[in-house]
Amino acid sequence: MKPASHSTRRSFLAHSGLALGALAMNSSRHAQAEDLPLFQISLAQWTINPELKSGKIDNLDFAKVAHDHGIHAIEYVNQFFMDKAKDTAYLGEMKKRAADLGVKSLVIMCDREGNIGDPDDKKRAQTIDNHRKWIDAAKFLGCHSIRVNAGSSGSWEEQVKLASDGLARLTAIGAEHDINVIVENHGGLSSNADWLAEVITQVDHERCGTLPDFGNFKIKEGESYDSYRGIAKLMKWAKGVSVKDLVWDDKANQSDLDYDRMLKIVVDAGFHGHCGIEHGGFAGLNQSREKLEQARARLSA
Repeated sequence: MKPASHSTRRSFLAHSGLALGALAMNSSRHAQAEDLPLFQISLAQWTINPELKSGKIDNLDFAKVAHDHGIHAIEYVNQFFMDKAKDTAYLGEMKKRAADLGVKSLVIMCDREGNIGDPDDKKRAQTIDNHRKWIDAAKFLGCHSIRVNAGSSGSWEEQVKLASDGLARLTAIGAEHDINVIVENHGGLSSNADWLAEVITQVDHERCGTLPDFGNFKIKEGESYDSYRGIAKLMKWAKGVSVKDLVWDDKANQSDLDYDRMLKIVVDAGFHGHCGIEHGGFAGLNQSREKLEQARARLSA
């Protein structure tokens, strides 16, 4: 047999090295994928709203509350620092306290700033302007999004047109700062997943998404949208998820959340981000976290 030439041996070794390197890289990626949780857990500030409103807990201590209950990501509500949106010293303290504890700031949920789909052009423009400071605050704090309400009035079609107009204009502002503008199903037609999906489709911008809430599918008294179908409908655009432990059917009836069924819908949609606890109150924080962890473990098995 003719001995292998040096060049042939070098070629063989080079190709073997590449193959082994690729195998190692794939194995490493697989290990990393296995190490990543199926979804992550965060705490929405509204969960402890009674304590915040009464002054028992200060807004500046919110990150510590989450940290002390084993949660390392938070979602703010602007109501609890309404006059501080432009106060960089105050925002700086919020940011520092979260960073010192290793807690990540995700979202500012914005209320009381007007209806993004107001039929009055001037009021709609004012609402858009009112949210600018929260986009700036979200950027400062290191959040990825602000959550807005798609409030409007009129017929289905009129509200789609008005809400999508307001959202498109606000999203353009958010995009300039790398901040998403996300809409929660939060009463009225926004709690009809078909309507909200139509609005987001109309806006058609990667920075405009949803914050699907398991429990907010009551459209009005006596009318609701099935929570499981609603979440499945809205996950396509989800930048986060709000977890409540009561859900709706199509006949205005509530029942206990089936954690495994709902969270399977969430992860099957390709979402592996933060599921934010928004129920159970301060006293139930550990239990609320544990229920999500247990469901995650079952779904990961």
